[in-house]
Amino acid sequence: QVQLVESGGGLVQPGGSLRLSCAASGNGFIINDMGWYRQAPGKERELVASINSGGSTKYADSVKGRFTISRDNAKNTMFLQMNSLKPEDTAVYYCNAVALRIATMTLYHYWGQGTQVTVSS
Repeated sequence: QVQLVESGGGLVQPGGSLRLSCAASGNGFIINDMGWYRQAPGKERELVASINSGGSTKYADSVKGRFTISRDNAKNTMFLQMNSLKPEDTAVYYCNAVALRIATMTLYHYWGQGTQVTVSS
C-alpha cells in the first residue's frame, strides 16, 4: 500500500496564493507519475497538473501560467503552487500517484483523501 497525505488547503481571497503538499509513503513501491486532481461541487473530477519521475509537467489549460507542480523525490513529496487564484479554482484537490509494486511489477493508482481549497472574498 501507498499512502498519500495532502496538506495546505484552506480559504484564500481571489488573487491570492496557496501551496499544496502531498507526502507519499509505503514500502515495496516505486512512485512514477504523480498528479493533482480537483473536483468542484456538481462537477466531475478533473486533472489539474501532472509530473513524471523525470520532472516533466503538464497542466490543464485553465491553470496554465498560474499553477506550478513540482516534486522532491528524495522526500517523496509533491507540491502544487497556486497563484492568482480564482473563485472557479474552488474545489477539493486530490493527490494521485502511479506506483509500481516491485514484487509483482504491477502499476497501481493511489489517491489521497483530498484537501479543500476555497477561493472567495
